[in-house]
Amino acid sequence: MQRTRRPTRPLRGVNLGGWLVLEKWMTPSLFHGLAATDETTWCAELGNDAAPRLRAHWNTFVTREDFAWLAQIGIDTIRIPLGHWIFGPPYPYHAQYGANPFPYAVGGIDVLDRAMEWAAEFGLGAMLDLHAAPGCQNGFDNGGMQNVCEWHTRAEYLAHTLDVLERLAARYRGHLALRAIELLNEPRWDVPTDYLTDFYRRAYRAVRAHCPAADVAVVLHDGFRSHRDYLAFLGETTFDNVWFDVHRYQCFDPADLALDPAGHVEKAVHAWRAEARDIQRDLGRPAIVGEWSLGLDIEVVSLGAKMPARSPLQRLDDFRLDVALRGYAAAQLIAFEEYRGWFFWSYRTETTPAWCFRDCVERGWLPRRFG
Repeated sequence: MQRTRRPTRPLRGVNLGGWLVLEKWMTPSLFHGLAATDETTWCAELGNDAAPRLRAHWNTFVTREDFAWLAQIGIDTIRIPLGHWIFGPPYPYHAQYGANPFPYAVGGIDVLDRAMEWAAEFGLGAMLDLHAAPGCQNGFDNGGMQNVCEWHTRAEYLAHTLDVLERLAARYRGHLALRAIELLNEPRWDVPTDYLTDFYRRAYRAVRAHCPAADVAVVLHDGFRSHRDYLAFLGETTFDNVWFDVHRYQCFDPADLALDPAGHVEKAVHAWRAEARDIQRDLGRPAIVGEWSLGLDIEVVSLGAKMPARSPLQRLDDFRLDVALRGYAAAQLIAFEEYRGWFFWSYRTETTPAWCFRDCVERGWLPRRFG
């Protein structure tokens, strides 16, 4: 196993979420008046109206000026979530599609091409992240279909996933901006580990058929299980330049929701910092935090979820909340600088400033510069 030398500075990055894969909580204006809860049901419900609305969103939600701003403040890498439909049809059918076997709007690959050129223009690296797989790998809206987790149940879903990854690797091989390809975002904890690791092995080969290890990293998400579950798998000598991805939030576990601001800071500085060192020492591989935020309110990101009745956050006035978010941001940065890199989720949202990188910087919760 080749162990990649740790660079002197970690990657400091931002996700471009809600752009090529819709999430209702991030862009509620797009879902206003609709029953849809995710991009699949959004496209199926709108039918022929989906394409023009989505193209307008693609052209305005993230622009060339946003890439320029990110580069100016010292961000060096972007993580670009995309769906399995990025190349257009054909793709496997699912009952959520309804009568139209190919409901997704076409043209996303042109947007991705443009994003890669903007990244190269401003000296940004890009990680391509397969965020939504056919059949959905996690049952979350970010996987394309809320409350559906069937990716691992049909061979055609697996085959299409591998095909999309290989096509991405072939299309962008040698591209100045390409730094990494993430094989699958957040496969759920109940996807069998053997199935997941076999997929990772096959997907690694598909990417490496076009992108050598010297040029492009391959990224594996932890699948919501301990890094120790991967010790034997990642010890295989066939893997070169592989990064291990974890996502860290403090708004989904009831125990976290009960913490006061000092508790959130303490967990980040002590537990998460120690974890960063443990993961990379045990695996002998670089690891990244592919997603994190300042969000501490579950209600804004999970449909129907409620904050605890006595949440410590509810007792904070605006000044103390502002101080708490600045402290929580600093604590996470202290911890995550121990990794190969980190990526804030996400660059832009419509109504949730603690999840919006641009808002967090402009409000002073995050630093004004990152390099």
